[in-house]
Formats: sequence, C-alpha cells, structure tokens
Amino acid sequence: MLKTLRVMANVSLSNAKRAKNDEFYTQLSDIENELKHYKSHFAGKVVYCNCDDARKSNFFRFFQKKFNDYGVKKLVTTSYNEDGHGSLLVYEGDTNSNGKLDDNEVKVSELKGNGDFRSKECIELLKEADIVVTNPPFSLFREYIATLVQYNKKFLVIGNQNAITYKEIFPLIKENKLWTGNNMVKTFRVPQVTNKNCEVLPNGEIIAKFGSICWFTNLDIKKRHEEIILYKKYTPEEFPKYDNYDAIEVSKVCEIPKDYDGIMGVPITFLYRYNPSQFEIVKFRKGDDDKDLCVNGKCPYFRILIRKK
Repeated sequence: MLKTLRVMANVSLSNAKRAKNDEFYTQLSDIENELKHYKSHFAGKVVYCNCDDARKSNFFRFFQKKFNDYGVKKLVTTSYNEDGHGSLLVYEGDTNSNGKLDDNEVKVSELKGNGDFRSKECIELLKEADIVVTNPPFSLFREYIATLVQYNKKFLVIGNQNAITYKEIFPLIKENKLWTGNNMVKTFRVPQVTNKNCEVLPNGEIIAKFGSICWFTNLDIKKRHEEIILYKKYTPEEFPKYDNYDAIEVSKVCEIPKDYDGIMGVPITFLYRYNPSQFEIVKFRKGDDDKDLCVNGKCPYFRILIRKK
C-alpha cells in the first residue's frame, strides 16, 4: 500500500511539474503580428480560446479589443484549474453601446469541472465554436490537435516546431489538413525562471526565449499560395543521391533545383514556404528510420521528401 501511495505521489508530482512547464503566456505583439493575416476569417464567427485564463491571456485581450474590427460574433474562453473549478468567460461586444471595453460586459461563470479542454462541458462549447485560437499545453499537443480535427474545427494555435515530426501530426500536413502559420514565436511570459534562457524584466515579469515555436493552422493564408523562386541548376555533385533511395539530398530549401523533377529530401523548414500547388509531399523521414536516406552512410536528421508538380 505504501509503495502504491509513493507511486501515486510521484505521478502527481510529475503531472504538476508538467502543468507548470506548460504555463507559457503569449505576448500580445506575437498575437497581433500573426492574427493580422487572418482578419477575413473571423467575420460573424464564434471564437473559442479553450486553454486561456482570461485574467492573464492576451488572446482574450486581443479579441476583445478587435471584436468589432474583426467582426467577431462571440468570444468564449475557458481556463483550467487543477485544484477546483475552471472558469468560463463570454464576451459579445459593446452591449451597453458606450464605445468602451467594460469589464461588466464580460459574463463570468464557474464551470462544473476543472476546465480541461477534453471535458464534456468544454467539448460542448467547442462544438458551438467556429474557430479556435489559443496556446495549448505543449505536453498535450497531439491530443489537442486530434480533438480539433475530430470535431472538424478551424484553428490557429501555437506549438513546438518539433510537432511537425509527430506521427499524429505529419499525416495531417501531408494531407493538407494542417500547415504552419506566418511567424515564429520567440518569447513567452512564464511564472518562474526555468532555465538560462529566461530574463527577468525590471517590472518583475519573467520572459522565456525560444527558437522553435510556431503557429499551426488550417485557415487559408496568402503565404500558402506564394511560390518558392527556384534558381539553382541540378548537378550530381551538389545534390547527391541517397545510398538506397531514389531521391536527392537538398540541404537548403532556397537551393531546391529548378530542373530536377524527381523526389528530393529537404529540411523541415521547407514547410514554412510550402505551396501545395507547387510541390507534393511524398513522405517524412526522421533520422535513420528506415536506413534509406543516407549519403555515404550518413543520415540527415529530419527530411521531408517532396517533388515538383
């Protein structure tokens, strides 16, 4: 029994640590820089931020401020409370017509459960929403995206670039059901110093710096229709073939040869410039998965296999 209690305690501590490590609050400037590319998508829509404490969330602040400008129909946020009830906030615009953002126009109530995005009551709110915009827990990203796909929702969310390599995520990219957004997210506000990449500002706020966080979406954007300008000519010396796979190695996206029509292996950063009308994604390789994407016995870590259309 004592052993069981110790195991349960370790699990709880692990979960608590993971939850704490998932507390990354998005900067308003990053939200503004990304959302400006999607303005036309929000007219007449119900926006749901299902991983947001509105008291801390800049997503709520952004949509409240831009409610009329973006033509939003209703803004709904739910927040998670590990030790009790989650909260529900609903904003439907300037209901008292005074032209101001008044707190009394925000309807605040307590959820029956803890506000987990997977809970029955949060799923019911998800069903009523048109577009989901938030920064979900990185540790639950696979399950989070699966939930949005299951209920056929439009979304714009933040995640680690490495999510591209997940077996649950890459097929969605290949099938053009998910793609990367316009910008990277470099900094987040965090509750405590976690590593050397944190900076404490004069006002006491703690900022964590990252280099591999991006936006994921299934909302159409202009960037997705811009073609990569190809200028390099193919030579066997510069673009060697893999040892046992009929494709060539292209180590830089900007150097995709213009005159090669076969399969090419490119870095995952290709996805930031991927135009589905210009290229077809064949498959994905992580490291030496099948021992095939090797050049002279050496395997590049991540490669996406593509060919021109």
